[in-house]
Amino acid sequence: MSRYEITFARSARRQLEALEARLVARVWARIQRLADQPRPPGCRKLEGEEGLWRIRVGVYRVLYEIRDETRVVDIVAVRHRRDAYR
Repeated sequence: MSRYEITFARSARRQLEALEARLVARVWARIQRLADQPRPPGCRKLEGEEGLWRIRVGVYRVLYEIRDETRVVDIVAVRHRRDAYR
């Protein structure tokens, strides 16, 4: 099975870069694993959001879209859980 390409919304890249370095490394490692398995154990499809999924990394959430036809995982947001669903 071929890997998925990971793309970022500009705002999601800024959110990731704003985190402290240790946390960036953890979040980035989880994002990279989405290339092999875009629906890992523990991921959730968001209710009421067309095609959005989320994974948890500590108290942070990575929100993303999966486009199976083009094999792309588009990272939409990287936010603290209190801000993730607004």
